[in-house]
This record gives sequence, C-alpha cells and structure tokens, in this order.
Amino acid sequence: MKVNFYATYRQIVGGKTVDIPTAKTVTVRQLIDEVIKCYPRLGAELLDDGGRLYRHVHVFVSGRDAPYLVEGLDTTLTEDDTVNIFPPVAGGVH
Repeated sequence: MKVNFYATYRQIVGGKTVDIPTAKTVTVRQLIDEVIKCYPRLGAELLDDGGRLYRHVHVFVSGRDAPYLVEGLDTTLTEDDTVNIFPPVAGGVH
C-alpha cells in the first residue's frame, strides 16, 4: 500500500511516498506495524512505550484522522484509500 510521509518522516523513509508491503486486507494498526518493520526508526516516533499511536502523530485515511474513524485504528483499509502520516507540528503561536 502506498503511504505518504511528511516533514521529518520523509528523511527517515527516504522520500514522500513509499510502497509498504501488506496483506490484501489490512487495518490501519497493521499498516502502522508494517511501516515500523520496514523503517524501525519510526517506531519511537509513532508509538509510545505501550505500543499506542502517539496523540500528536496524525495518520489520515482518505483525509480523515484515523483515531476518529468509526473503527479507529482497527478500520480496514481499501486499495482506494490514501494514507498520509504527519509528525507533530513544531512551534506555535507566541
């Protein structure tokens, strides 16, 4: 499945879009696990010590933030879905 990465994550994976090998049916959570298998450095960036996706990391599935989908990270992806992974935004309004 093609996954788009943004900002500092692009440096880790070596580009904007990466094809992650997955089973024919895969959930968001399983896709994240596969991303980490392919790019182990992302493990500490994406997941907390309990293996949960950090709240400040955003995985969008076809424009919707994955934790807010009906089945959350257990949502099954389709081949038509677009997956984007964004790191936390640095800085802020002063």
